[in-house]
Amino acid sequence: MKYYIIAGEASGDLHGANLIKALKQNDSDAQIRCWGGDLMQAAGGTLAKHYKEMAFMGFLEVIMNLGSIFKNIKFCKKDISAYHPDVIIFIDFSGFNLRIAEWAKARNYKTNYYISPQIWASRESRIHRIKKNIDAMYVILPFEKSFYEKKHGFPVHFVGHPLIDAIENRGDFDEKIFRIENNLDNGKPIIALLPGSRKQEVKKMLKIMLSVTGYFPEYHFVIGGAPSMDYGFYAPFLKDSNVGFLANRTYGLLSIAHAALVTSGTATLETALFKVPQVVCYKASWLSYQIAKRIITLEYISLVNLVMEKEVVKELIQNDLNSKNLRNELAKILKGTSRENQLKAYELLEKKLGGKGASAKTAELIVENV
Repeated sequence: MKYYIIAGEASGDLHGANLIKALKQNDSDAQIRCWGGDLMQAAGGTLAKHYKEMAFMGFLEVIMNLGSIFKNIKFCKKDISAYHPDVIIFIDFSGFNLRIAEWAKARNYKTNYYISPQIWASRESRIHRIKKNIDAMYVILPFEKSFYEKKHGFPVHFVGHPLIDAIENRGDFDEKIFRIENNLDNGKPIIALLPGSRKQEVKKMLKIMLSVTGYFPEYHFVIGGAPSMDYGFYAPFLKDSNVGFLANRTYGLLSIAHAALVTSGTATLETALFKVPQVVCYKASWLSYQIAKRIITLEYISLVNLVMEKEVVKELIQNDLNSKNLRNELAKILKGTSRENQLKAYELLEKKLGGKGASAKTAELIVENV
């Protein structure tokens, strides 16, 4: 069969790559064209567009890039028409994907969605577009199944979280060799800094994160660079000798980290699954935050707290995210009760996420149902 997969961010590229591998195992004749990144291409997908050309963060940034977004939508429709797939698989990236889904459904394409738009967080009215335009939905968070089925009468498949597989399949890891190869063998415990994957958010986050490094000289801070940005972008932030940098080595960094400062998003869940105590950080432009505050109805912003339905990790949001608060919260998770409580909660979190096999389950269901 012919598959067309659309992912628009680094996390979608990771999960898309694992899905491509699983599709090929279930369908030996699979032909796959995709929007994604290097990982999806390496897994066997033919890349139509790289996510680096599409990732815009926040309401203001989206408005400023509307011209590029509409060009991408037009190109996507044309590309799908030329390829004529048996099924289109959308991965997260809802602003773009729901537009394409509406167009595709009107032309009788099969539409599958893997990793649900977070309509349980904001703009719940999007459920009407999903029910109308999506043939099958594969959700990865346990509360999503109840949300869709009980609240909205829309049947979905809970397949578990693909991060568990991604971490499990990362291959052999030797901490000593990793430290030596990446100049991290200075004997200091490491604090990982994960400032996000988009330029706008990284600039905001790193300035605040780095403001606390001088208070913890006994630790070595290491920035986890996103695959969407090169070293030159991070260079201005690397003036302190106690601050290191690793490009596209997030899993390796989390494997050896003692604690982490993490921008809200998928990385909060990754950090938890690596059993690393963390402080969650979020700061948007003033306008973006004012808009978000009015449409997001959640009590928490981190996936860890949302899945656990209580505050497991501290969230510092907007004005609360400052050097003093960040310093105090980081100190709490370096040792003592707060650290121990997070680590205990992480064990339960992994069980609630459904175990291994998300990509394989999703691929099997897609192949069966098309």
